[in-house]
Amino acid sequence: MSDGKNYWLMKSEPDEYGWDDLIAEDEGIWDGVKNAQASNNMKAMALGDQIFFYHSRQGLEIVGIMEVSATAIPDPFDETGRWIAVKVKPVRKLDNAVTLKAMKQNPKLSDLAIIKQTRLSVAPVTHDQWAEILSMSASSQA
Repeated sequence: MSDGKNYWLMKSEPDEYGWDDLIAEDEGIWDGVKNAQASNNMKAMALGDQIFFYHSRQGLEIVGIMEVSATAIPDPFDETGRWIAVKVKPVRKLDNAVTLKAMKQNPKLSDLAIIKQTRLSVAPVTHDQWAEILSMSASSQA
């Protein structure tokens, strides 16, 4: 059963821009995405869509939930005008971070985009995958 929202996962290296940086800003601009598929995923985002914040490189885990607060704005650092950004606001930190290792071991997540396309930095998450990851976080089997 769907609640009408779209769900996403966005990756960021925590030493470049981590969860704590988003919390400190209260609203961040997700910019610097220069991959066509990831950019198209950002263009498909709607106000209020929910997003998992994933720490890549260090941590390899989902640490929090954010929400789209402004859609498809020009990337302020892209001089070509080709790429877009979105604004995001923190919703909450997960009770327990959910590691990539735990997600890979969960058969319900075998089709999760970040498992199938490991380099994709902005990826869709199905309603069922979203619910499963939240369940994993709540039960600390992450």
